[in-house]
Amino acid sequence: MEIQFADRMKDYEEGIFQVLNEKKTQMESQGRKIYNLSVGTPDFPPQQHVIDAVVEAAKKPENFKYALADIPELVEAVIGRFRQRYGVELAKDEVMSVYGSQEGIAHICMTLCNPGDYVLVPDPGYPIFGIGPSLAGAQIVTYPLTEKNGYLPDLAGMDEEMLTKVKCMVVSYPLNPVCKAAPDSFYEELVPWAAKHHIILIHDNAYSDIIYDGREGKSILRIPGAKKTAVEFYSLSKSFNYTGARMSFLVGNSEIVASFKRFRSQIDYGTFLPVQYGAVAALTGSDQMVKEQCGEYQRRRDALCGGLRSIGWQIEDSQGTMFAWAKIPKGYEDDVAFVMELLEKSGVLCTPGSSFGSLGQGHVRFALTLPVEKIKEAVAAIAHTGMIA
Repeated sequence: MEIQFADRMKDYEEGIFQVLNEKKTQMESQGRKIYNLSVGTPDFPPQQHVIDAVVEAAKKPENFKYALADIPELVEAVIGRFRQRYGVELAKDEVMSVYGSQEGIAHICMTLCNPGDYVLVPDPGYPIFGIGPSLAGAQIVTYPLTEKNGYLPDLAGMDEEMLTKVKCMVVSYPLNPVCKAAPDSFYEELVPWAAKHHIILIHDNAYSDIIYDGREGKSILRIPGAKKTAVEFYSLSKSFNYTGARMSFLVGNSEIVASFKRFRSQIDYGTFLPVQYGAVAALTGSDQMVKEQCGEYQRRRDALCGGLRSIGWQIEDSQGTMFAWAKIPKGYEDDVAFVMELLEKSGVLCTPGSSFGSLGQGHVRFALTLPVEKIKEAVAAIAHTGMIA
């Protein structure tokens, strides 16, 4: 019997990531040293008091039942976090957990969009920003992020007729992969613009705690009127290294939160209770580790970006996220071919920019997931190849 898969599966090929992983595995089996600066998985451990909270909760048999809902302590912890960290007041019906922001973004348009509705997503942008709406049958319309416009969307330049068909817009700063932050003035323009055009804003706020050079990561909900048109995903993965636990939150507009709860009740029975107790510990603990970790990411940023500039590769400093974004060096046109050659010659593995959209072509993304000394070794290995003119 020949199995005919859904047409949508053509959009989810393994592609370059599988090819790169196979090449990495092959080189490692040959004893080659690999500097993996591709995947954005934090290499820091969770705080001990967070681990202890999970362990203690896991010792209690009653915590192995279906959770069905967020425990009250968790909701209060999120409310407290947003009050203290962002100066935003949240009500209990404006908070819900999701199984990681990736899952949340993948599903939220199921509650918001009918087939054919337009959804604005950034190019370059994180792939799930477009994949999620496409699962709901929405039509993806990309908005370009260019150096000329400071990697911000040109709101005034968007086609007015097209905007009448737009249901949602996905926005995220600091943005993976271009590693740019947005000024307050952008959000102050964005929120009333979205309200005027009856567009729901979906703000991914994964990297507000990893932002550099004195910038301050903020919540879109601090903008007056934002709750009328916006929701925000807030993640514990990058700030608290709680990645495998898959604990994130949707906060903001209460109607959207209620609708998304109703949708997710059909596919989920709640987050494992020990994971919820660990999240409470993270959210109510000291921010000192979070700040120290940000400082370490900035030192890695300096080692990578400053180091590459010192060998002739002109790369701008990342403004935020745990990544750095660079145009490929002169003499190269194909970012995929460049990444493969760089891996073969130096052992340094990064991600082709074209993986993040058409405007990512000709760029690469580095993950700041190795200690400073290892990053310096990686820079030296790149210099040794002679690929940088």
